[in-house]
Amino acid sequence: MTETSKRKPMTRARRQLVGVLVVLFAAMLLYKLLHAKGLEQTALFYVGLPAFIALSVAIGARPKSVTGTALAAVTIGLALAGPLLDEGIVCLIMAAPLFYLLAVIIAAPVDLARRRAHHSKGGRAHAFVTVPLIALLTLEGTGAYQLPRDGAVSVTRTVAMSPAQFERTLASPPHFAAPKPVFLQIPFPRPQQSEGTGLGVGAHRVIAFNPHRSLGIGSHPTPRSMRLVITTHTPGHVRFAVTHDTTLARWLDLRSAEVTWQPTPTGQTEATWTLHYRRTFDPGWYFGPIQKYGMEQAAAYLSDTFAHPTAPDTTSSAARAGTSTR
Repeated sequence: MTETSKRKPMTRARRQLVGVLVVLFAAMLLYKLLHAKGLEQTALFYVGLPAFIALSVAIGARPKSVTGTALAAVTIGLALAGPLLDEGIVCLIMAAPLFYLLAVIIAAPVDLARRRAHHSKGGRAHAFVTVPLIALLTLEGTGAYQLPRDGAVSVTRTVAMSPAQFERTLASPPHFAAPKPVFLQIPFPRPQQSEGTGLGVGAHRVIAFNPHRSLGIGSHPTPRSMRLVITTHTPGHVRFAVTHDTTLARWLDLRSAEVTWQPTPTGQTEATWTLHYRRTFDPGWYFGPIQKYGMEQAAAYLSDTFAHPTAPDTTSSAARAGTSTR
């Protein structure tokens, strides 16, 4: 018996694995191309890339379950995205549901058609049923069209202090506690310390966050910070404009934070925090609600941060800085 005849033929599972790896390699090349063209935050990436993976699996593979294979391919792709494409854990967590959803939308009709027809030829044709819709969704953010990007969220709280106490607290360095909302337990950037005091126009705050740690091979932690400058200060109203940001810029464009306050009949203070931002990720129908919810939680965190009066010595020094800073 010759050496060639002794070789075992490649099994279906091995062919399937090779096919999936080839598709993922092609997907990574596509990502590099989109990144080079500056399209890595558009729907062409977040819709087109998972659609490419799912379609390739549905058309080229002959597994028992196209949906299962497509989901497995997406899972492997997400696992490789961090180390090989230098993505962060937050981006992967946010994008994963969208990737899985598109894989199911494309692959599930194929499985349904195969079960009805008892053969794969007709099933493969059904992989193209959703292509027109997917193609339309991938165009958002590429210049063809885009959904509204600007947004604002507000959170109102009643704090147990007088308006004068609240204003002094606002002028003092904040004490950042661990965020309570479950959504903020995702490894978002967390503030650690702040520099700057006072509420005069031109006064600034520089907030340092925990270092950024991507999943890229050989990557190193990089510092993150945000600089805010007070552009408006009237009785009961302060506006902080974001002038520099290495913290959220990858995820969204935070423009400003405004706080208004007024006394309540019981002698406490009703404070409203409003965050103005611009969405930078597409598609808007997916990332828009996520970013809006995230900003609502961030506004609530800010409200909780300034809900407790500062110590007397810190307060007095902060108040003096507020009157002298310009």
